[in-house]
Amino acid sequence: MKTTVVSGMLGSGKTTFIGNLLRDTRERAVVLVNDFGALGIDGEIVSAGGVEAVELPSGCVCCTLKFDLITTIERVLAAYAPAHLVIEPSGVASPSGVLEALESAKVGPATVVGLVDASEFLELHRAEMFGSFFVDQIVNADVILVNKADLAGEEATRETVAVIEGMNPGALVLRTVRAALDGRLLEGRRAAGIVHAGHAHFRFETLSLRLAAGAPAEAVRGLLRDLAAGRHGKVVRAKALIDTDRGPWRFDLAFRQIADEPWGRPVAESRMVVIGEGLDAAAISRAFPGARISGV
Repeated sequence: MKTTVVSGMLGSGKTTFIGNLLRDTRERAVVLVNDFGALGIDGEIVSAGGVEAVELPSGCVCCTLKFDLITTIERVLAAYAPAHLVIEPSGVASPSGVLEALESAKVGPATVVGLVDASEFLELHRAEMFGSFFVDQIVNADVILVNKADLAGEEATRETVAVIEGMNPGALVLRTVRAALDGRLLEGRRAAGIVHAGHAHFRFETLSLRLAAGAPAEAVRGLLRDLAAGRHGKVVRAKALIDTDRGPWRFDLAFRQIADEPWGRPVAESRMVVIGEGLDAAAISRAFPGARISGV
């Protein structure tokens, strides 16, 4: 069985990469998704591509959910016997903990793919916003995608590549757009042992909102613009699947970059997750009368 661990900061493109990796596969693949927040969204996005997805929401697979990860892996192997197991930890998880869980579950060596958002990396790196868990992501990676190179531009991308190569000289570092990569580059690369860089985390707050169907799409866009501008706290990530007044829609905010697109299938539950610091829950919930909100 092939095993791939996909790590990277919030909004770096992990879910997009997994969709690309498995889109044309004929193998039986299962994706374990560990969302950061009480309402999992990435699992529904992955499964929309026809891939079996199992969610481990609200917690970190490298610490509080490590036992759950081990037992879930064992259950998945027994139930599905996949040819390819893909694990997407939360953006604030340390891959070393995931690799230890795989060893405990007696799963063979995994290939670790790390993603870095080139459009935001240098600013956050210079501001020393990254904790030791980010170093853990880089030093344990076999392949590192410097993603969103089209948004970052040549100079920023080149400098990002240089910093990443300095952190992990043994990794294959590639520039990508929309996390597109020839999957053959992932085969048989892992040889190094597990490197522990600590388990420090951003002290993020998370707000999870359950929404009624029919929320105005323009109201959602307006809220995302406010969040990107810092009007309701310092937001680093927001994502939503919502049955809007214009039909099912997917919304995404990552470090001030906003994207949205029609979601061509029914939404299981209209919901939004907002991640950041100093979040104004009352102001955010006012955009959606009747919303049920919870924090983590």
